[in-house]
Amino acid sequence: MTRRVSRRGIAATALAVTAALGLTACGSSDGEGGTAAAGGEPVAGGTLKVAFWPDNPSFTCVDPFQTYWIEHRTVIRNVADSLTDQDPETGEIKPWLAESWEISPDGKEYTFHLRDGVTFSDGTPLDAAAVKANLDGAQAVVKETGGSAYGASYILGLDHTEVVDPSTVKVVFSAPNSSFLQASSTTNLAIISPDSYRKTSEERCLGQYLGSGPFTLESYKPNELTTLKKRPGYAWGSALSENTGEAHLDTVEFSYVAEDSVRTGNLVSGAIDIAWPRNPFTVEDRELITRSDGVLESRPLPGVAAAFYPNTTAGRPLADVNVRRSLYKALDLPTFASTIYGPDYPVVAGAFDSTTPFFAPQTDRLRHDPQGAAKLLDDAGWKLGEGGYRFKDGRKLTLVHPTTAQSAYGTELIQDQLKQVGIELRLEVITGAELPAVLRNGSYDLASSYFTRADPGALQFLLDPDYANSKALATNASAPETTAEIKGLFAQARETTDEAQREAAYAELQSLLIEQGVVFPWFERVQFAGLGRSVHGFAFTSESFLRLNDVWKQ
Repeated sequence: MTRRVSRRGIAATALAVTAALGLTACGSSDGEGGTAAAGGEPVAGGTLKVAFWPDNPSFTCVDPFQTYWIEHRTVIRNVADSLTDQDPETGEIKPWLAESWEISPDGKEYTFHLRDGVTFSDGTPLDAAAVKANLDGAQAVVKETGGSAYGASYILGLDHTEVVDPSTVKVVFSAPNSSFLQASSTTNLAIISPDSYRKTSEERCLGQYLGSGPFTLESYKPNELTTLKKRPGYAWGSALSENTGEAHLDTVEFSYVAEDSVRTGNLVSGAIDIAWPRNPFTVEDRELITRSDGVLESRPLPGVAAAFYPNTTAGRPLADVNVRRSLYKALDLPTFASTIYGPDYPVVAGAFDSTTPFFAPQTDRLRHDPQGAAKLLDDAGWKLGEGGYRFKDGRKLTLVHPTTAQSAYGTELIQDQLKQVGIELRLEVITGAELPAVLRNGSYDLASSYFTRADPGALQFLLDPDYANSKALATNASAPETTAEIKGLFAQARETTDEAQREAAYAELQSLLIEQGVVFPWFERVQFAGLGRSVHGFAFTSESFLRLNDVWKQ
């Protein structure tokens, strides 16, 4: 069965965060935090079988700095440790490979003091020189890729790294980067051996690197099987794990299954231990899992919510702010969440998912109000006409949304909701490879995207033209004066060491994005996992990935 944990507020601290709805296990599994089930102690040994969504067909990669594929960041989390860790409940940054740190008053220098005795899986020490090699290597990848590598947004403004002594490393920025401490806790800045950077970027993508984690990457066969092996002698796990020593499991196997129903069927039959879908389970699959004595776990993925981004360039319908504002009132987000994902699914409430630090819900501005939408459209000159659609100067109010087959789930319902107020949403299915050209050409009205990171600075990678992966999407999403405001608020948050000022800047940013019609939240991105009855010790990281330290099989 499942137990629903209600959303609750947590006061703003060093990294304030609003905790969100979760489905935590009861019955045959453990309670929150991954502690052992009542009356049982962890059992050593065994193989855990996890079925993922298929591998990325265009960019197969398990290199920490380069990959954005959320399934592979789970693999990385258990192979390579990070300087710090982030508490998934509070957002607070905790010691891990670094026992302590100092941040200079101007926010440009981070000095980390490393714990003793940590080694990579080949026995070489994880020291200050190794940390420097990683950050130097990351800078090289940024240069090599022109800034498109996923990890580039984590090291904005990085100037250089200094070895102070074997256990002390200083990271120096050309401008303050207040998000870097959180970045140091992520999988994308996980520390790998210096020798790994003697490999090419392509070789690291294929798993040719060594970490210091509780498992080693035994093999990576893209879209077939990824195998992890327990590392003997591991003794420096994060204090956020119950077990900070050697893993309980001997082996973990990650397979790749395209069909959700097949993945769920394999879980129910006992062929696998954990079903890890890309999209949330259907209501039917959730019921099947719980009826079969399985357990459901879930947690919203932190960072940018699944959202639409407009093309506001001259001549497009969404160049008019009133047309953009009408979309908020036309969209019935609670109905979308309950219809597509089930009655207990959380309703998206802003540009970020609710597990993101400094999340400020914009619920009132996103409230369904079809009459209000109609008035805005009338005032903008779009009048109802043939077929219940709106027209202006003989032109139908049509919005073009390019979508891939993978991301089209539920778009027909959005299409129907917009039709209720007279807007035609034309869905044009394209391949992922075709999307960059569509964005560059501006032949769209609404493009969808998201970004997984437990820090609101993640949105820079979508909306700040200086850092965005798609300059076209960032430039088209808002008028120049609004873009300047967005960039200014990101800079305020990034360049201050005062947490209250960061919170204020991000609150203003979230309000501005809705006020000016820059981001149209679509749904809260929730990571589900289905567990077989023999699995214990399950725990999510702050990034909503799987932490294996405490997992054991009965």
